[in-house]
Amino acid sequence: MNTNDIADCVRRSLNRYFRDLDGQRPSPIYDMVLRNVEQSMLETVMRHADGNQTVAADMLGINRNTLRRKLNEYQLL
Repeated sequence: MNTNDIADCVRRSLNRYFRDLDGQRPSPIYDMVLRNVEQSMLETVMRHADGNQTVAADMLGINRNTLRRKLNEYQLL
């Protein structure tokens, strides 16, 4: 899977979200998408890193302290 595949998944999900609204006003989409994508990404990467935060931070290309803060934010510790 490449970044275009991920973008396509997000695009399809957003189109389905708008379709399912059935005329209702959408919630703040930007925050909703970022929170859901980020949380899912963190869960998946942590699983692939066997819970090792140093390995996960390396995979994500972020600092371990940043990862730990985000894991706390999403209650994933």
